[in-house]
Amino acid sequence: MPLIPPLVLWTIGALGAAALVKLLAREHRRINAELERARTTPVGQRDRATRTLRRDPGTGVYHPQD
Repeated sequence: MPLIPPLVLWTIGALGAAALVKLLAREHRRINAELERARTTPVGQRDRATRTLRRDPGTGVYHPQD
């Protein structure tokens, strides 16, 4: 006789899958909101953190592109 009936295992699996889908949906909305904010912000008003980096060929170090 199994320790945990199959119906209980299926229920636990379904609840875990539902929680994972909810987590992924929330992360998807968060990322899309961040991308939309970056897309609609004028280039002159963006943070330093969102600047593009350019590689210095001599040293190989990346510097913010002005």
